[in-house]
This record gives sequence, C-alpha cells and structure tokens, in this order.
Amino acid sequence: MAMHSDDDYMVTEEASVGYQKRTLIDHVNLHVKKGEILTLIGPNGVGKSTILKSIIRQLSLIAGTVSIDGKELSSYAPKELAKKMAIVMTERIHPERYTCYDVVATGRYPYTGKMGMLQKEDEEKIEEALTQTNTSHMRYRRLDTLSGGERQRAWLAMAIAQNPEILLLDEPTTYLDVKHQLDLMNLVYKLYETRKITVIMVLHDLNHAARYSHRLVAVKKGKIFAEGLVQDVFTEKILCDLYDVETSVMSLEQNGQKHLVCFPYDVKQGEKN
Repeated sequence: MAMHSDDDYMVTEEASVGYQKRTLIDHVNLHVKKGEILTLIGPNGVGKSTILKSIIRQLSLIAGTVSIDGKELSSYAPKELAKKMAIVMTERIHPERYTCYDVVATGRYPYTGKMGMLQKEDEEKIEEALTQTNTSHMRYRRLDTLSGGERQRAWLAMAIAQNPEILLLDEPTTYLDVKHQLDLMNLVYKLYETRKITVIMVLHDLNHAARYSHRLVAVKKGKIFAEGLVQDVFTEKILCDLYDVETSVMSLEQNGQKHLVCFPYDVKQGEKN
C-alpha cells in the first residue's frame, strides 16, 4: 500500500474501479494535494473516466477506499459531499427546457433547505458563477440553443455555484474547436488561481495536459503506468510506450514561460497493421 503524507488532501488507496464488478483498473493509489491540478492521460477505454466516476460515487468501488481531508468518501452524506466536490462531464443529459440560469442554479442544491428555495446568498453565488464564466448574457437562453462551448461554460458555472473545494472535469474539451478549447482551459486555470481549488481532469489533448497541469497520471492496460510532475511524465519514452506511437517532445517559450509540447509522428515499430 502506498504511503501518503499529511498534506495529501484527496487519497485513493488500493482502489479497484469498473462496471458490474468487472475491474477496469486496479491498485489505484492517487495522492492529490490541496490546490493542485492533476490530470489523467492515456488511451481510450483504460478507465480514466471510471476513476472520476468512482471518486464522486457515481460508480461504487470494487475494492479499496477514497478519502477527502482524512475522511472516507463512504461516510459523507450526499449534500455534504456535493459541497466538497463538483464535476463537469461531457456525457450529460441536457434538459432541453432548462435555461442557462436554471442549470447554474442547480449547483446551489447542496445549500438549499427542504423546500429547495433559493436564498439571497444562493442568488449571489449564481451571479458570481455566471460572471466568472462569462455566461451572464445568456442566462435566459435555453440549453438546447447553446453551442458546445457555451454549454460547457454553463456546466462549469453550475459547478462553480456549488462552491466546491475539488473540481473534476471529464474530457471538458471534447467536441470543442481549438478556440473554445483554449477559452475553457484558460477559464479553468483562472478559477484555480483565483479560488485556489483542487482540479482533477481527464484530458485527451496532451499539450493541454502538459500546459495546464502540475502533475500527470498516465493510465494504461488497467494500471497506473506513470505519475509525477509534468516534466517527469511528459517524456518521449513514456508517451511512446503509453500510446504506442513515436513522439517528439520539445520545449517552446511563450510570453516568457516555457511549455512542453509533443508531436506524435508515427506508429511505434511493431504496432503497425
């Protein structure tokens, strides 16, 4: 069993996750510090999103434990957990008649009483979330009239309205063009900077993962394949072995900051059809 330190905020210990008792990935030992951005990367179908769903109790753990702030997840009441964590998922059901405001307002559910009535503080938090995500101007528009990027911002605003300590994002840039991908990732990073929240993401875009994360966890074939600081995981050898593709990694400087970027250029020898 992996050891964890006192500054670990969210910990999974020997967790096994999957569907209907069929394990997709086991021995998951994540140690997430408060106020950091951790991103899961890896091929499709290896269990990255399943890990997130298990963390929020959408799926039951097959084995192991998840704890937040020293308290096991299983001991949290639903509303108590919703005050700790919020998630933005790509595969959401879109309630067609909901307006953007309606969607964001649902983020206040953990704080409302039995009648579910919004109080002044709830309305202030909703307005704050709309402003931070630049969605105030579309508050009365129905969700089914919004573009993919606008819908993602609405879901993110809902998560912000929950006032969580941990924000989970499952492939948030899927279906978005390059501009809206950057808009969303810059917004997430700004939220991290201003709110000092902990962010756990699943991303397919490796260059986004390298640019916006503090640490990476690589998942392959039902195991944690590699983990560590971005510069330790984002190497040609690890990415080549992780995805079975030949990859070049280089450092580019932008606005005085250096960013690692990768360019996959061929299928790994021995993997070609």
